[in-house]
Amino acid sequence: MKPLDRILLLITALLASYQVVQGIAGLSSMAIACYTIGFGVIVIASLMMLILGFEVLDSPLVVIASTLIPLSLALGLVAQFIRPILIPYGIFTVMGFLAIVATRLVGPKKLAVITLAVVHGVAGLTIFFLPIVIAFQAKTPGGFAWVGIGGMLIGLGGLLLSFLKAGKPLLSRGRILAVFPGLLLLTTAAFVAGFTFV
Repeated sequence: MKPLDRILLLITALLASYQVVQGIAGLSSMAIACYTIGFGVIVIASLMMLILGFEVLDSPLVVIASTLIPLSLALGLVAQFIRPILIPYGIFTVMGFLAIVATRLVGPKKLAVITLAVVHGVAGLTIFFLPIVIAFQAKTPGGFAWVGIGGMLIGLGGLLLSFLKAGKPLLSRGRILAVFPGLLLLTTAAFVAGFTFV
């Protein structure tokens, strides 16, 4: 890991920590809890990579923990803006997380990748489209669409890592790891910027 990568990861951890401490006023306890978990995992993941290097990305436990980022952020958005579907979406989130845990620990690798792609895909699409649609409908200030941009970036990062772990990388491992710290920082910055408009 290059010194620049460590600097980018440190900035990412600080940004996510700021969001955890700052919080978002006036939301339901469910939405606040989900956002806190999402940004908290970003802090932990950034610090783990900073201290232990990129090798931590090969651990199944890190993959399982990092799944909490899109799942919790997506559930927080649903809790904040689409409460009528909160219960079914919450069930999907819990079942999806448990399926990822189960397929990572036992079962064929292909099933683990498919499960991860489906669960991450639904969560990623929620994070991408929902803030942009809400901002477009003027239910929030336009700047809230930055959360959707963050969703697109986190989805890109997740796809790169998923295909890498499946043995069919879209880019070489070296290139993926070279762009990952910057991509994580841009993702976190977009999320923090967007949530300032709530």
